Amino acid sequence: MLLAAACFSPAAGAQARKFAIKGKVQGGETLLNPVWVEANDAKNHRYTFRARSSSAGKQQRPTAYLPRELCVAVLKKDGPAPGIGTPLTIGVSGGRTTPVTVVVPEGQPIQFINHDPFSHRLFDTGPGGLGPEETKAGGNRTWKPPKPGVYEIREQLTPSLRSWVVVEPRAVQFGHPRYNGEFVVRGLEPGLYDLQGFFMGKPVGKSLPIEVRTSGDEQELREPLIVSEPKKADEEAK
Repeated sequence: MLLAAACFSPAAGAQARKFAIKGKVQGGETLLNPVWVEANDAKNHRYTFRARSSSAGKQQRPTAYLPRELCVAVLKKDGPAPGIGTPLTIGVSGGRTTPVTVVVPEGQPIQFINHDPFSHRLFDTGPGGLGPEETKAGGNRTWKPPKPGVYEIREQLTPSLRSWVVVEPRAVQFGHPRYNGEFVVRGLEPGLYDLQGFFMGKPVGKSLPIEVRTSGDEQELREPLIVSEPKKADEEAK
């Protein structure tokens, strides 16, 4: 099943007909998860008792898990996106958040839900106002980023938990691809947009101009969304 988009539209526009786009990202294999890269460096002394699988090749790299870490954001072409909807939920379990990167409009509330059987103390590393308060097992916590920007979320007792909330005034919807790069973003009104990949809080690759039309409920994009950085792509090709 393809992962769908989060919805930010206000309740007043709920009756308007919405459309979906379907596409594929290209270059996802060049994105490296920084947490795994740091753990893989012997200088950081992140030793474990795990042994490499005999079926794994020596050239394997700590690449991103696209369904959680790569956010496909739809940005309004001609200015700020209208209205804010219900809180966007982000799950916390197993030392990670689901999803890892989200792109939301200004004023969007975020609700963290603790699915673990123990407490978490999430906080943002900047001036976002998210202090390390306790969220008990099964509990939740709502936070609203104060202004546009990138907010990195961490957890006091789990260094590997790193999550990013990107506040972009033009954000309309977003989705996350399957591991093979296919994605669907739903809940779009007709109009002109830019499609942009975001990874670990930063835009990656090239933006793709798209037009959502009134013909057909689900429109398939002819071009892929490029998410690899030019340098990395060139190095991989050598």
